[in-house]
Amino acid sequence: MTDPHRRGRPTAVKIIIAGGFGAGKTTLVGAISEIPPVTTEAVMTAASLPHDDASLVPDKGSTTVAMDFGRITLYSDLVLYLFGTPGQKRFWFMWDELCRGAIGAVVIADTRRLADCFGAIDFFENRRLPYVVAVNNFDGAPRYHLEDIRDALAVHRSVPMLNADVRSRASAKEILVSVTEHALAQRATARR
Repeated sequence: MTDPHRRGRPTAVKIIIAGGFGAGKTTLVGAISEIPPVTTEAVMTAASLPHDDASLVPDKGSTTVAMDFGRITLYSDLVLYLFGTPGQKRFWFMWDELCRGAIGAVVIADTRRLADCFGAIDFFENRRLPYVVAVNNFDGAPRYHLEDIRDALAVHRSVPMLNADVRSRASAKEILVSVTEHALAQRATARR
């Protein structure tokens, strides 16, 4: 995806990928990263049972305990760095550090557990970090109109929402374009 007409020093852009436990953060980073993603997956043990409700993701055998990292070069002078947050509340203490310098964020929503999005939405709204909501359409999960999900999450109309399949590179690309455009639009509005 390099454009020979674009020249200059590379610009690095940081985007945060957040959402609840098992929503698809690691999968999204892996679907789009041009490098093998760096993950901090740990095997789930009996000790995590009181903390992690895996009943809706019974095939999940590991969980992110620090972050995921991926990279995608859009042009020779524009590189996106993706940082996936851990989804469980007990790891939220590191979110401030992960978000430092980010231009925007993606909140991945799982319709089986929409309430898991509230923590990420509140976090980004409180820090005025532009974000989009990507509804990850899991096989067999209930499907709702995006505006109904917006209402359920109490997300402002200015926040982009899109249906997604985070396993798909094309869908991941659409999500990243959406969050980048939204962040740029928010910056332009703030400068006025």
